[in-house]
Amino acid sequence: MTDASATTSQVELPGYEHVYSGKVRDLYAPVGPDGEVVPDQLLLVASNRLSAYDWMMSPEIPDKGAVLTRLSLWWFDQLSDLVPNHVVSTDVPEAVAGRAVLVRKLEMLKVEAIARAYLTGGGLEEYAAKGSVSGVTLPEGLVDGSKLPEPVFTPTTKAPVGEHDLPMSPAEVDAELGPEVAAEVSRLTRAILARGNEIAAGRGILIADTKVEFGIAPDGSGGLVLADEVLTPDSSRFWPAELWEPGHPQPSYDKQFVRDWLTSSESGWDRKAGGPPPELPAHVVEQTRAKYVEAYERLTGETF
Repeated sequence: MTDASATTSQVELPGYEHVYSGKVRDLYAPVGPDGEVVPDQLLLVASNRLSAYDWMMSPEIPDKGAVLTRLSLWWFDQLSDLVPNHVVSTDVPEAVAGRAVLVRKLEMLKVEAIARAYLTGGGLEEYAAKGSVSGVTLPEGLVDGSKLPEPVFTPTTKAPVGEHDLPMSPAEVDAELGPEVAAEVSRLTRAILARGNEIAAGRGILIADTKVEFGIAPDGSGGLVLADEVLTPDSSRFWPAELWEPGHPQPSYDKQFVRDWLTSSESGWDRKAGGPPPELPAHVVEQTRAKYVEAYERLTGETF
């Protein structure tokens, strides 16, 4: 078990040079026939790693990387009329087939673009204290799980790995991105969540909130490009529609299952003590995998 900021060993991919590893994804640069790195493309590989409470869990969750990759590709298609995306090709090395895509290299915006359609988590805490979320005043009487009148843009800083993101005010986002780009990021993030819920609601899933990543071409040509992953259980909060009941935390399709086990008496882990969490038992690993697969199959109508 390792701290989530630690770098893990990587797959050796002939024809690619390892560039960076985050908590869940690994980046490689393609190398051309001349031995030089291709400057405008990257190979984005989704691992099966899962982090919780800033610790990397062990063992990994089988098929998680493939689920996230296939679901993101499906959503990119559903969103193609709203915003272009970074995908160049799904023709990737056999060693990472199914969980990697070749993408355009972009200059990523230094803001976490988050939108909320339902009130929960950090948004609920701010609402309880101020009656608003990210400066947007909300109706009185909302509770955990309440649907908002319309999606709200609630950006945060993009903190280094191991540190926590912090809420950003509209003025801070304007200062970081410029008013025009900030306005477009807000519009697109809310539009992506709204489109996501239009599609997902008919398939038994509510998307409470989501985080999306935008970049721009290094030469400055064109507008914003949707990157990384989109509307997955890792970047979004998915709730089963049939179990939605405002007034308390909702069951979800993401790694909340792992968090709940870690804080249960069964795990025996004291989060506040500072030591690493225990290995995940087989039944937690399997049920977590099943949650990811179920979300994929319910949304896409495809068998994983």
